[in-house]
Amino acid sequence: MTALFNFQSLLLVILLIICTSAYAHSMAPGFMDRNQHGILGVFWKSARIGERLSPYISICCVFMAISIFIGG
Repeated sequence: MTALFNFQSLLLVILLIICTSAYAHSMAPGFMDRNQHGILGVFWKSARIGERLSPYISICCVFMAISIFIGG
């Protein structure tokens, strides 16, 4: 089953994109800021979400890790 049809997997993919984009933006801000539009703009927007909502994103990551651990 793909991540698009399983809601928990879709949330996990979205959280991983947000976390990875925020980390990549902290390492190479010039590259991310140049690509604010188009396909790569999704990663720029994800990085903004990860930077501005980092406490909530980290709490969501912990909850997802617990749910995956419990759910198997």
